[in-house]
Amino acid sequence: MNKNRKFKMNIDYKPLPVNERDEIFRNGIFLFNISRIMEHINKGDLDVEEEQIDINEWFKTHWHTSVNEDHLPTVDITQPTLQAEISPNIHVIIDGNHRIEKAFRDGVSCIHSYKMSGEQLVAYLKDVRGYEAYIKYWNSKL
Repeated sequence: MNKNRKFKMNIDYKPLPVNERDEIFRNGIFLFNISRIMEHINKGDLDVEEEQIDINEWFKTHWHTSVNEDHLPTVDITQPTLQAEISPNIHVIIDGNHRIEKAFRDGVSCIHSYKMSGEQLVAYLKDVRGYEAYIKYWNSKL
């Protein structure tokens, strides 16, 4: 692992404001503000890697998450998914699991995705408690 990727704790960390209807991705104690991430990507304030996810390859190394079957028919697979580096070199879908599942079921071979690094992701933690825990978690993986 690359020790140069260790995070330094910012004691003045201030989470971005959360609006009432913001979409939040929960991964244990870690709460990531999807709405702010997508807003910043769309405005050009956050430059992320883009890639095409090969659906069949994805499901060889990732599990099918449970999805809301009633929602699935309304899902728009033309919208990009969002991958985040939750721990060093481990990316997961934090927005778009329904899109991945629908693409798989519909036999679509690839889907567009934005891919965030851990360094980018840390700014979008919803609260200080999660931020501090994430810094410790990330650094423990290096």
